[in-house]
Amino acid sequence: MGIYLVSVGAREWFDADEEEGRGAVSTGLNEQLRRRGLPPYESVPEAAELVRGSGTRFEEKLVPSMHGFVQLAQAQLAPSEPQTLLDWTVLVPVSLDEEIELPIESAYSDTTVIAGAPQVLGLTRRLAEAVRLPLDEIPEACDNLDLTLWFLEGDAERVAAARPGPWAADLDTAFYVAVYLRAAQHSLRRGCPIVYT
Repeated sequence: MGIYLVSVGAREWFDADEEEGRGAVSTGLNEQLRRRGLPPYESVPEAAELVRGSGTRFEEKLVPSMHGFVQLAQAQLAPSEPQTLLDWTVLVPVSLDEEIELPIESAYSDTTVIAGAPQVLGLTRRLAEAVRLPLDEIPEACDNLDLTLWFLEGDAERVAAARPGPWAADLDTAFYVAVYLRAAQHSLRRGCPIVYT
């Protein structure tokens, strides 16, 4: 049980009948993109087999408190930017000047809010720089709770002792900076949506 952030393959993204299908979301997104004069988002890859460390899937469990992450975003970003970073329920590899809200129920809300991965990546890079997150130490392939385990099972504490800095003062906040950064990177690299489930 709990809240997960996961990548979605083409079958689930376009399927309107499947229980976890997101066909209504993909259709609604494409309608909104057309209204903005943008091409539809149709090149979604099939979900890859789960091969640990392959970087073809994304799955992380959101365990720690988000309080510090919200405070960091409010302190470091312009007044309207935390909303872009924090309020989405679907992340897509499409550049969006503003989020798209659809009247479709999502896992934890009455609506679905879609954000662009390029915008979320830009914001999380700024937060990573602000806390001096040691990106060379943090897992890049997040296909089997790799980040979650890295932060919760001692690796983060070991690196924090060797490389102290603002990130090490609040590992819960550093966790969310890393998760959102890696989620946006994965969405852009693989061309797939990322969703809460």
